[in-house]
Parts: sequence; C-alpha cells; structure tokens
Amino acid sequence: METNIRFNHRDLVEKSKSGDSSAQYQLYSLYVDAMYNVSMRFLGTKEDAEDIVQDSFVEAFKKLETFKYESTFGAWLKRIVINKSINHLKAKRIQYTEFDGNEQDVDEEPNQEVDAVEIDKVKKGIALLSLGYRQIINLYLLEGYDHVEIGEILGISTSTSKSQYHRAKKKLIQIVKEL
Repeated sequence: METNIRFNHRDLVEKSKSGDSSAQYQLYSLYVDAMYNVSMRFLGTKEDAEDIVQDSFVEAFKKLETFKYESTFGAWLKRIVINKSINHLKAKRIQYTEFDGNEQDVDEEPNQEVDAVEIDKVKKGIALLSLGYRQIINLYLLEGYDHVEIGEILGISTSTSKSQYHRAKKKLIQIVKEL
C-alpha cells in the first residue's frame, strides 16, 4: 500500500487556500518550470524570468481565494506570469509603432517559408527579435491570444497589434533565412 497520498490539483489548490505550505510547495513544483519557460519567451533574460516567476507565485498564493475554477489553476497562473512579464517590459518602455494604414495585408495567413524551416531556427530567430516584436509573436503564435486580446493586454489598438505582428513575422522570416 502506497503511503504517499496523491492529491489532484483541485485538492492542492484547496489545501493551499487554507494555508497548507506543503500543498503550496507541491503546486509550485508542478508549475515552476512551465511558468519559467513562459516568462523566458517574453523576457529573454534568465534572472528577470526567475524574478517574475517568483513574484507570480507569491501573488498567486496571496490571491488564491479569488481563484474560482473558471479555468485550470495552470491557466490562471500563466495569465499572472504573462501579465507580470508584460508589465516588466512596459517598465522598460518598449515602444510600438502605431498602425499607419500602409501595411500590406496584415491579416494574411502564416508564410509557408517559416513552416518549412526547422523549429530550432525559428526559436533562435524569435530570441533575436527586438523585445516588442518578440512579445507580439509570443502572445499571438505561442500563447494563442488574438489581436483584440493582445491590444487589451499591451494597451495598444487592435490594428497596431496586427501591424506589429506583420512586421515581427517579416523580421523573423528574414532572421531565420540568415541562420
């Protein structure tokens, strides 16, 4: 008979809400690596990502009473990490170029040139993008937000999100071709 009782995530959240530090540590252990990877995609700096993840867990555990199971705990925590990462970047004053109406077809489908390239090259290419471009690419392609949501998150217009994505994608294709 196994002496360790395995708790499901809901049990861990409920125990954490009541202040059980062991349950909090288990939740931390389950999610820390994934949340670090999310933050790294935005920030690109190990130290900044580690700080953001730690701050995110502290905030999550302080606000755990507000978690109402409308999503998974992981999705809720990921939103905190993304918001903290974006706020960190905003503090560094990343500038976005407003949509000027001259962009070509900003709603076009992903270019097949990128589809044929090795995943490593794309990852390296994303890492080489400016922070603003990397942020848009991460939110749209990797995190699955649409342009309306990205606009709300970053405090920019939907058309600016679309044009920044279009420019970031062009730059990424250029970088990947040179790798």
